Amino acid sequence: MPIYALGELEPSIHPDAYVHPDATVIGDVRIAAHASVWPQTVLRGDHGYIEIGESSNVQDGCVLHCTHRNPTILGASSAIGHSVHVEGAVIGTGCLIASGSVVLNGSVIEDGGMVGAGAVLSYGFHVPSGHIALGVPAKTRPNTSFGPDLIKVVVDGYVERAKVFRTDLRRLDG
Repeated sequence: MPIYALGELEPSIHPDAYVHPDATVIGDVRIAAHASVWPQTVLRGDHGYIEIGESSNVQDGCVLHCTHRNPTILGASSAIGHSVHVEGAVIGTGCLIASGSVVLNGSVIEDGGMVGAGAVLSYGFHVPSGHIALGVPAKTRPNTSFGPDLIKVVVDGYVERAKVFRTDLRRLDG
């Protein structure tokens, strides 16, 4: 798995975290216990830092970056779906950022907030707890369709999936 220091900036990956061999981790990236980072994801902590909270997952094909002013922080027990771009945003605990969405600098998703698939959150966007952001450009409304129990199912499923990948993943082409 490509894990790179950038000058003095080195990743910190908890021994109980899972980073897929085809993910890329660069610079000041902090990955907590039981978190998982999946194939083709890039976490680049070069202008600031990136934190992935305990038991959170960053699924296949995501790009997470940060800025000098805006770190990227993913709270505990949250999920970032496939092909999501997060740039200098703070995502709380128990959140779901659905596939293909974009969350830009200075945005804040409060604990239990959600971003719907394909949504685009422009600079400084705010998603209150219990709300969902939908559309391009995104707008928020109370989330009545996908609550904390379902987010927990997604998060717990990825914690278990990471255990299987840690022990059973075998490369066959080399």
